[in-house]
Amino acid sequence: MMLECFDVVSDAQGLAPEMSIVLNYQDRQRSRFRGKTRCGEDLSWFIERGQVLADGDTLIAKSGEQISVVAAKETLSLVRTNDALLFARAAYHLGNRHVPLQIDAGELRYQHDHVLDDMLRGLGLDVHVSEKSFHPENGAYHNNGAGSIHSHHHHHD
Repeated sequence: MMLECFDVVSDAQGLAPEMSIVLNYQDRQRSRFRGKTRCGEDLSWFIERGQVLADGDTLIAKSGEQISVVAAKETLSLVRTNDALLFARAAYHLGNRHVPLQIDAGELRYQHDHVLDDMLRGLGLDVHVSEKSFHPENGAYHNNGAGSIHSHHHHHD
């Protein structure tokens, strides 16, 4: 039986998902998807285009099951600096190339790319490659929906 999900709950306090699915950033961006939960259940979702699933979001199946979204570890490039100007320059140059970018205090993360690594080294930064989960910024025009329920219903009976 395929679990079909049309609803996503962010900050799902009070929910106790009985299953989970591990997804990389590319798959968490998809509005339509077919995969398997950690326990091997077939799963599909149909959510609002442009919505990005976040680590900890809960997919709600049409049949009532709750499936927790877990951000997979990915190969990322990490840049750390306490130099605010150098940090801003690095973020600017990566943003100018429309690179999905996770911005933390003194650290930038992006999906590993040796060309971008070399560019940042050319600015005087050290770049390290690591396996970590990836949570890039959604962008200025994206409604992050923190704490809200997003629904996109289809009636496919």
